[in-house]
Amino acid sequence: MRGRISLFGWAELLAVVVLACGFLVPMYTRSVLVYSVLNQAFIGFIAAQSVWIMLRMNLLSFATPAFMAIGGYTVAIAGQYDITNAFVVTIGAFLLPALVAIPLGALVLRLRGTYFVLVTFVLSEIMQLLLFETPALTGGSNGISGVPPVTLLGVDMASNRQVLQFCCGLAILATVITGALTRFFRQHFAAIEENEILAESLGLVVWRFKALGFVVSAGVAGLAGFALVSMLLTAHPSSFASATAVDFIAYTIVGGRASILGPLVGAGGLVYATNLFGTHGQYAQGLYGVLILVVVLVARGGVVGTIASLAGRWKGRP
Repeated sequence: MRGRISLFGWAELLAVVVLACGFLVPMYTRSVLVYSVLNQAFIGFIAAQSVWIMLRMNLLSFATPAFMAIGGYTVAIAGQYDITNAFVVTIGAFLLPALVAIPLGALVLRLRGTYFVLVTFVLSEIMQLLLFETPALTGGSNGISGVPPVTLLGVDMASNRQVLQFCCGLAILATVITGALTRFFRQHFAAIEENEILAESLGLVVWRFKALGFVVSAGVAGLAGFALVSMLLTAHPSSFASATAVDFIAYTIVGGRASILGPLVGAGGLVYATNLFGTHGQYAQGLYGVLILVVVLVARGGVVGTIASLAGRWKGRP
């Protein structure tokens, strides 16, 4: 029983329960807009978990769009060869970015602070260049359109309802993977986040855990790319622009980095706000920026961290 609790905590369980409610949404509405917003929120949450894993070691990564592209294009290219089995393409979307992250991690994880941020941003820019300059494989500027829907137990996940539920399933899978990693190695990650040099001097093999986190983070990002391609049925370079990394980082920081609930709340809230502010035309980006500034300045622990702090004070805890 202790092992279960240590491997999967209440925050992870609550996140899975909240995500599982997505399976019930089609019972109450058939609105395409609702399905679209929820799909965006699920995809944003999966991608934000990739960022969150690295933040657990005090590393701010902009490489998430690059690994999303690898996962998404893996599914799109597999579809051209009639490989649509959901289990097969899910494994491929996770494993291929993770494998690519192994040699990349050996290079970028030597860096810290601003240098790590800049290099991971450059990785996303290089991925954009590769997508445009390899038309024989990726379709170049045209991308890959007409991606066939995945099949789950012989059923094509083609309708809006099925796409939503499949995306919800991918979000739960990503949460299980992320939760298992960060809970099982929470002490190691916390030591690296607090003081990497001190942790290394005390005998912790820092590079091993940083590499593990980087590889799993890449795999989770690949699942986000898979979910995005499954929703759009198109893989295009513009869907994986390096600038989208800012959104995923914002989801994590605004929601709160203390627990996995932070990316969930941040993705859900900011995706909803983006769609809401989008109706105000030229004011959309300004309103979105003001919302982020207010949350960051007023609540440095993010939404979830602030709520936990207020709850602790109300109970008389320090």
